[in-house]
Amino acid sequence: MKAQLRALIDQGLTALRSAGTLPADLAHPEFVIERPKERAHGDFSTNAALLLAKAAKTNPRALAQQLVAALPASDAIARVEIAGPGFINFHLTPGAWQQQVRAIHAAGARFGHNASGGGRTVGVEYVSANPTGPLHVGHGRAGAIGDCIARVLAANGWNVKREFYYNDAGVQIENLARSVQARAKGRKPGDADWPAEAYNGDYIADVAAAYLRGDRVDVEGHVVAGKADADDLDAIRQFAVAYLRREQNADLAAFGVAFDVYFLESSLYADGKVEETVQRLIANGHTYEDGGALWLRTTAFGDDKDRVMRKSDGTYTYFVPDVAYHLSKWQRGYVRAITELGADHHGSLARVRAGLQALDCGIPKGYPDYVLHQMVTVMRGGEEVKLSKRAGSYLTLRDLIDEAGRDATRWFLIARKPDSQLVFDIDLARSQSNDNPVYYVQYAHARICSLLRQAGEKGHAFDAARGQAALDRLDDAPAQDLLRELSRFPEVVEAAGATLEPHLVAQYLRELAQAFHGWYHASPVLVDDADLRDARLALALATRQVLANGLDLLGVSAPERM
Repeated sequence: MKAQLRALIDQGLTALRSAGTLPADLAHPEFVIERPKERAHGDFSTNAALLLAKAAKTNPRALAQQLVAALPASDAIARVEIAGPGFINFHLTPGAWQQQVRAIHAAGARFGHNASGGGRTVGVEYVSANPTGPLHVGHGRAGAIGDCIARVLAANGWNVKREFYYNDAGVQIENLARSVQARAKGRKPGDADWPAEAYNGDYIADVAAAYLRGDRVDVEGHVVAGKADADDLDAIRQFAVAYLRREQNADLAAFGVAFDVYFLESSLYADGKVEETVQRLIANGHTYEDGGALWLRTTAFGDDKDRVMRKSDGTYTYFVPDVAYHLSKWQRGYVRAITELGADHHGSLARVRAGLQALDCGIPKGYPDYVLHQMVTVMRGGEEVKLSKRAGSYLTLRDLIDEAGRDATRWFLIARKPDSQLVFDIDLARSQSNDNPVYYVQYAHARICSLLRQAGEKGHAFDAARGQAALDRLDDAPAQDLLRELSRFPEVVEAAGATLEPHLVAQYLRELAQAFHGWYHASPVLVDDADLRDARLALALATRQVLANGLDLLGVSAPERM
């Protein structure tokens, strides 16, 4: 509907230029078309006259009147009003809303999608957990947000590459290897010689036992085998990383999250990419030495202070491989990169972007985009749930999926804006009530499927052509409200893609389900009047399609029975 109105306004502005009301060489302004907060103010409103009044050398209300007079006739518009300082409010005809049913049936699973991404490639990196233990609930929120961002961007016409970055190098991996080695030698947490920085979860014992048995671990086509040698720390390190990568992959598969690319931090060192990046920064004149360390002038690119790149002991600080890694994304054709991280990583953002700018290789400012998520608090029975026996010190993602189910877990982890703290109520997620948003939305979809089954049982074969020919029968207030909600879906998909906020889709689906349930109770569908029955079934099926499309963007199933 917005696109149709924009086309009408553009035609009106062209007419005003031809008439000399507006300068002939005046470009169309970036006017907005939005839905007023109050229905009494119309279905849509535009600020076009306010933006152009100065160029027309008149006041906005006068120009608004001229623009309204210049608008082409349209069956979609019932009346147009001028409000306030010069806003133009459009009231649409019932037929304009009814046309949404035809549009949804015609587009099917593509309804709501657009081509704004133009097929350009965007890399979306998320989860990227260190392979040192099972995924925790925070990783789950990252997975839900990242996966849904990828889905929404694909719906906006982007060529999406989903990427997982394994930090398989550094101190934490060393601690992992020594933890497994200690278990392999018969030590356990609490023993006097247990390593101070060791991981204490029961899973460490599982890794050690598998290593000593000589188990073979296949991760993305690479096989690593254990052996009965508790002194071979390098072998233990390789096995432990592979074992836990496999475990994390299994957790993500259970969560419905998959990736196109698995990128190892260690490969940046093995392939010389870190040193190559450092040498390029030195050659570009953006570094200096002080106190035996190599520094990057990140202040020249907006950081609050310069940063050490290479410490006096010759090792690199952690942001240096991050710069090399994001350079590789640019070199791999990611014209846009999005990195989803926990909010505790916010301190590294400015220095990574500064490092990329200092490379002077054409990477745009603000590359990559960052989406930061806040903590998740899990509640059960009114009390916070923190611990997992297997992990030792945190609740795992698998624990949550086992308790609440995949659909509810995904929904609850995506349902709020990423930068807001989230309380996950397991009892609510498990409940079959209207207070549970995922149940409420899925029930709307299942209820429509049930309607079709009931129609068949009563011998009412749905005639799509007859239903679409009788859409003018959908003129009651509940039907019009439902039609208005259906028409919003493309706008929500576009907004979610533009802001990288897929929770907007979850919010919309709840509002759509509410409109559907209200219409369902007010308007009996399986009536004797065949024309009215098929018109209402056509509306119900359009609603089912939009519910399914929206749930798919969240990676949540659309059940036919509940």
